[in-house]
Amino acid sequence: MYRFMGIGVALLLNILLVNGQEKYPVPSSPNQLFYLQKNTNTNTIVCELNYKNGVIDASDPVHVFWMRYQEQGQQKELNYIQRTFAYGMKSSQLAKDKFKLHFVSLKKYPMILKRGTNYKFNVYATINQKEAILHRIFVKINGGTFWSPNVEYIELRGSDPVTGTETVERLKI
Repeated sequence: MYRFMGIGVALLLNILLVNGQEKYPVPSSPNQLFYLQKNTNTNTIVCELNYKNGVIDASDPVHVFWMRYQEQGQQKELNYIQRTFAYGMKSSQLAKDKFKLHFVSLKKYPMILKRGTNYKFNVYATINQKEAILHRIFVKINGGTFWSPNVEYIELRGSDPVTGTETVERLKI
């Protein structure tokens, strides 16, 4: 590994990745799976398990909503346009307690909702060509329009399901 003034490049990159988002609030919900934030404001998309009568709703296993930190920090449902063209979640059941997921705006990036070895549900995604538990997505937008934003990159943060080691990857879209 290359070193820069005594700091490993991986550590330096991690510091740079975090510093741009350090003032963003971190949502916390008992059934939270992961969350998504953008550089345009601190409002946050939260994805949590969707229970119906005490069990996961197989027809809609993930509830996606806003935490509107720019307003009064209240929870708010997605509107029709957001649900249909951006942040809505599509799912298909693969087995009991296992679902394939993707955002409506990102069909090329599938995720899997399943029980982990600790019997807790997690969303698993490919980060750095390995399966990881997804914790956070950050979208860097640089201009564009409402219907066609210029997405500079998508940053994925998760952890190795066995070791718990954090893993980060930036995808150019």
